This record gives sequence, structure tokens and C-alpha cells, in this order.
Amino acid sequence: MSIKKLALITTLVSAFFLTGCDNKQSKTEENKPVEPVKTNTIKVGVISGPEQEVAEVAKQQAKDLYNLDVELVIFNDYVTPNQALNDGLIDVNAFQHKPYLDEQMKERGYKLAVVGNSFVYPIASYSHKLKPIDKSAETGAGVKVTSPRDETFFIPASSTIAIPNDPTNLGRALLLLQHEGMITVDKSKGLLPTVLDITSNPYNYKIVELEAPMLPRSLDDAQVDLAIINNAFAGQANLTPSKDGIFVEDKESPYVNIIVSREVDKDNDNVKNFVKAYQTDAVAQKANQVFNGGAIRGW
Repeated sequence: MSIKKLALITTLVSAFFLTGCDNKQSKTEENKPVEPVKTNTIKVGVISGPEQEVAEVAKQQAKDLYNLDVELVIFNDYVTPNQALNDGLIDVNAFQHKPYLDEQMKERGYKLAVVGNSFVYPIASYSHKLKPIDKSAETGAGVKVTSPRDETFFIPASSTIAIPNDPTNLGRALLLLQHEGMITVDKSKGLLPTVLDITSNPYNYKIVELEAPMLPRSLDDAQVDLAIINNAFAGQANLTPSKDGIFVEDKESPYVNIIVSREVDKDNDNVKNFVKAYQTDAVAQKANQVFNGGAIRGW
């Protein structure tokens, strides 16, 4: 999910807790067992906007390939879709990555299950200074990386790298640097390492934390060689991972978005068929179109 979406999540979660006392009387109803999906119709929760456009294609694929009728239920926030799924108001949702789902399940006791991957909306590195080099070119100290366009870039030792300063995307950026062999972080910190958790930095890269909206502008700073930018803020600067990224999260990212059902329905045929309908070339093409090349299939 993008920085903008994560900020919205924080606001909405706070609002949810403030109103939580009004929901005590409904807890008994919320905890009632939910009946498994039994009909040939499935209700799928998605977020309004580009993700809804992608889901419309999945809906048509489900009908064409599996004669499965999909009813899309549109949400405008990132808290309600999991609550609606847990309460049986929808059968599946497709809007979040697993770290967020895990947090929600832990906090709220939801009995939900991951049934498939959708897309990675990747965080990526960008530079106005680094240029492609020949793959076999001799270089000094530093790291060679490969872009989504199969171009080779060299990140010299002591380069200055700007990264987001919010906890989720800071950790995400450090894990991306580790994936490229530039640093090593303390494994025990999971998905939320900080710069204090860097255990190895053999090329002495200077890592600078900035507010996420400042990162695109930092590319023109004489002291910044590389910036790692979330998809939302990159898009605002007309940057896309596939066309402009130096190195980019891949489909193995723990931040791949997922398709989620209730635990009781994870082996249901309708759920399985919807996942298969979503994981088609037609859906991937639509995602590539609406996200301007900023969606990587996660399956």
C-alpha cells in the first residue's frame, strides 16, 4: 500500500478506537459463527479508485471462466473491509498486504486467511545522477544492481541514499537495500528495522531519513545520489518503477497485496475460482494500465 494509504489507515484506526465504546453491545453478534459461502455468487470487497477498476476485470474473468457471479462491494477506508469480511457481510477482500492483515488479526481477533496474492505496488530507488553502465564494466568499491529494464547501474561506495522516515516505509527501504546486497540489518527486527539495526554497511553508504513527500525533490539535491520512494509519491513526480526505477521490490516482497477470505472459507470453490480469475493476464494488464506500470504481479 502507498504512504498516502497508510496515513489514511492510521487516521481511521484512531477514529475506530475513539468510537469503540459504542460497539460493545454488538460484540456478541460480531463473534457469532459465520456460515460458509454456499451459493455461486461471491461478494468481494475492494477500495474505490484504480483497485476497483482492476477488480471489475477480475469480476468479468470470474464470470467468463467459472460462471461465478461477483458482486463488488466498494469501501473508502482500510479498516472496514476486514471487519465486514469477519462479520460475513462480504466473502473476500483484496486491498492489503500481509503485515497489515497480521496487525489487524492480532488487534481485533479476526479469523481470516490469505488465499492468494494480487500485486506488489513497489517501493523503488530513483536517481538523477546514476546512469546505466555496461554489465561487464570494471568498477571500484560499491554495488552493481539491475533495473526492471535489465540495465546495470553502479552504486559507488559512500553514496548518499535518502529513504522515508515513517516506520513502515523506512523498514521497507532498508530491507530493499539489504536485498540488493548493500547493507545487512538485524533479522530479529522483522519488517520494521531502523538505521540503528544495520549490522553491516561494507561500502559506507550514507543513509539519510527524510519526510516521504520530500524524497522526489531530494533527487535534485547535489548531496543525494539515490532516493527510495514509495509508489504514491513517485507517481506524483511522474516516476514509475518499471520505467524509471534503479532497483525495485519484486514479487517476493512481503508487502505483496493479498486476497483474503474467512478461515472457514479458505478452501471454498468460489473463493478458489475468484483467486484464479484475479490471477489472470487480463487483470495484470489492467493493473499495469491503471497504475502506469507500477503494479507487479505477485503470483
